[in-house]
Amino acid sequence: MKLTGGCQCGAVRFVATGEVKEAAVCHCRMCQKAAGSVIWPFFTVKRVDLDWTRGKPDRWRSSNSAQRGFCAHCGTPLTFEPDGKETIDLSIGALDDPETLPPTHHVWSQKMIGWFDSLIGLPRTEEPEIPNEATAQQSFQHPDNPTDDKDGWPKG
Repeated sequence: MKLTGGCQCGAVRFVATGEVKEAAVCHCRMCQKAAGSVIWPFFTVKRVDLDWTRGKPDRWRSSNSAQRGFCAHCGTPLTFEPDGKETIDLSIGALDDPETLPPTHHVWSQKMIGWFDSLIGLPRTEEPEIPNEATAQQSFQHPDNPTDDKDGWPKG
């Protein structure tokens, strides 16, 4: 399987090949903080099956046994990198097509936020309440596909 992705601004891009070892949703407090969300959907591949095709993430040591990779330009959380393991976890949300890799299970579910299960029943909105506001906004987000360096990424 070949998976491409990167950060929001396009400064960091990757290609993951080989077998996906795991695709899950983590509920631990450390992942909640790192993702800026109540969950962190991730997938695991061997480090040798991951290539950084544009830039590389900066890293922050989040514990005595792991570090986390992120884009220093836009702040997108990208990796969880446990020390001494041949695998690396990457954000499913950083994939160009996150639909291709649905999580198969939850981890650290004892830390799940109490209202998490109620999210599925919330009312849904498919477009902004003020459509003109959304169309007037100019996005500097990198497109969901590989681009050449000459295209001038990151923008903004």
